[in-house]
Amino acid sequence: MIKKRIISPLQKFIKTESASGILLLAATLLALIWANSPFKDSYQALWEYKIGFKSEHFELYKPLILWINDGLMAVFFFLIGLEIKREFLIGELNTTKKLAFPLFGAVGGMLFPVLFFVILNEDPETAHGWGVPMATDIAFSLAVLNTLGSRVPLSLKVFLTAFAIVDDIGAVLVIALFYSSSIDVTLISIAIGLLAFLYFIAHRGFYSHYITFMFGTVIWVLFLKAGIHPTVAGILMAFAVPIRQKVDTPKFIDNLSQIIKNIKNAKDTSMPILSKEQISEIDNLDHWIEDYQSPLQLLEHKLHDIVAYVIIPIFALANAGVLIFDSNAHLDSALIIHIALCLILGNSIGITTIITTVKKLKIIEIPKDINMQHIVGVSFLAGIGFTMAIFIASLAFAKSPEFLGSAKIGVLLGSLISAIIGYLILRYNKTDNTMNDEELSTSSS
Repeated sequence: MIKKRIISPLQKFIKTESASGILLLAATLLALIWANSPFKDSYQALWEYKIGFKSEHFELYKPLILWINDGLMAVFFFLIGLEIKREFLIGELNTTKKLAFPLFGAVGGMLFPVLFFVILNEDPETAHGWGVPMATDIAFSLAVLNTLGSRVPLSLKVFLTAFAIVDDIGAVLVIALFYSSSIDVTLISIAIGLLAFLYFIAHRGFYSHYITFMFGTVIWVLFLKAGIHPTVAGILMAFAVPIRQKVDTPKFIDNLSQIIKNIKNAKDTSMPILSKEQISEIDNLDHWIEDYQSPLQLLEHKLHDIVAYVIIPIFALANAGVLIFDSNAHLDSALIIHIALCLILGNSIGITTIITTVKKLKIIEIPKDINMQHIVGVSFLAGIGFTMAIFIASLAFAKSPEFLGSAKIGVLLGSLISAIIGYLILRYNKTDNTMNDEELSTSSS
């Protein structure tokens, strides 16, 4: 008997993220080559080209790179918001037991890099970059982990995914609280009012993709003009999308069977068009499909490939091109080294230390197929901070472009070294996949 393999949504997510990590790497290399080639001027000119519209009372006229970082990345954060909501309601973070392991790991992966940066940094002009090394790039880290195949257990991939999601929540809070400019209270109050209205009607059972899109656009503009980074609006909008189904599977199947029967019994035309009865049944089918699908799952499904294969590679192409081989480039070597070290050592030491501590206190439970070397290896992979780290760097040094290039190089260097070390540790993990009580006192999760 052939046993069919059932791939869970999480496994599909991992496969997509791994494939997008390869595309992300290609976009990064292309950006670096282009920015350091004889055509480097065209690279800068493309992303600085301004588009938008102006009027006497309103202006939305920005360089292309800001449309990417403020606009396209809002869609990326919207998807993150959908994933966070799903995981908290029905996924890997929906119980205290499931949440504790990645939560404590994320705390170590955020606090220690920041602490390392504060200790290492001696230049007041670069102090604002403390948030750069605190975020993990889920696409790159899962891509590296996936190359190891069966050498790592699925539970380790679950941990890294959940860890990165918790980490993203922390990064969003940091962006909202510390990397937003002076806030226009009136505009943000209007935006919050619109969000509250969306939450209310969603709670009352009403949801429309069109209304969500229209309100989302207005809220995005209000956040932008209010001084809070508009990507935060993406996260908050996601929470207004309901996860519930209006009809369950048995009821849907009953109605589907009836629709099929009605179509068969309807008068068939000899021409390649449907009869009125058939059109009516097709409309009826559309109605039942809409009620059967969870709005959150539908949006997440439709957006995931767009974000993974289009938005994130475009972001990398626009942001990863830093001048390295230019004698006129003003690079801050101290900043480069500090960010790289914070990514490499801050994450590895922080995650391992926190996990080991809370394990000894018996606060968390870790799956038996994860051993200490797995934890150490993944803690280094958490130092791959590419997408979110570069994004935060662009906010931290928005008014200090002379430091932005150095910060990006530090992110690239730290991410590369973290990926290599993490891969080697996991690749040559010869210990048994079962933890003993001396190593990590656990029980199955």
